[in-house]
Formats: sequence, C-alpha cells, structure tokens
Amino acid sequence: MSSDPDVELARVRAICLALPDAHERLSHGSPGFFINKGKFFAYFWHNYQDNGETIAIVKTSGRDEQAMLIESDPEFYFAPPYLGPSGWIAMRLDIDDVDWDRVADRIDNSWTLIAPRRLLEQAR
Repeated sequence: MSSDPDVELARVRAICLALPDAHERLSHGSPGFFINKGKFFAYFWHNYQDNGETIAIVKTSGRDEQAMLIESDPEFYFAPPYLGPSGWIAMRLDIDDVDWDRVADRIDNSWTLIAPRRLLEQAR
C-alpha cells in the first residue's frame, strides 16, 4: 500500500482529466473518471475494503486482452474485484518504479474504448 496515496491520485487525476470531456466524481467512495454524460473509463482505489493496495482500474477490450495483460506482467496487472469479470484491469501503483507512461497509455486506451464518436473525431 502506498504510504501517501495522494501522490498517486494526483498523477492519475492529471492523466484522466487531461483527456477530452473527462470529469471526476466519487463512485462507491473512491474517485472515478468518466466522460461527461457518459461512462466511467478509470477508477482510483486506495486500500479498498482494507486490501492494502493502491491501484488504478481501466477498461480493456475484453477478457482476452485482460488475460494477455495479466500474463505479460502479473506483478503489475490483475483482475480487480467486481469489475474484473467484465474485462477491466487493475494496475498496481504502490510498487517501486511505476511506469507512468504505461499507466497513461492504459488510461488513454480505456478512454478511447468508451468515448463517443464525436470526441474521438475531435481528439484526432
């Protein structure tokens, strides 16, 4: 668990809110990031249900991509509770040397998966 989750949250927040039409609100007591009038594309959990983890959770294209990510780096990726069965992936932010470029890429991919066409066209 991160000793100061505000540092990781600030980085996740900056990445998420830099995306077009992105907003933040609490979801089940934790920060969630969504496209205005749309769906969530990322969540930040710290010590959720006293599990001792600091993680960002993002959408994938489905269970195949989720499995591939977990297999490629099981120390970093895992299927989170509740959202994992729907193909979402958790990224550990409480490890040494977090690759923030990789975190940003996964958040961007998640945003792209749920963004309406008008936003995708504006972003290009």
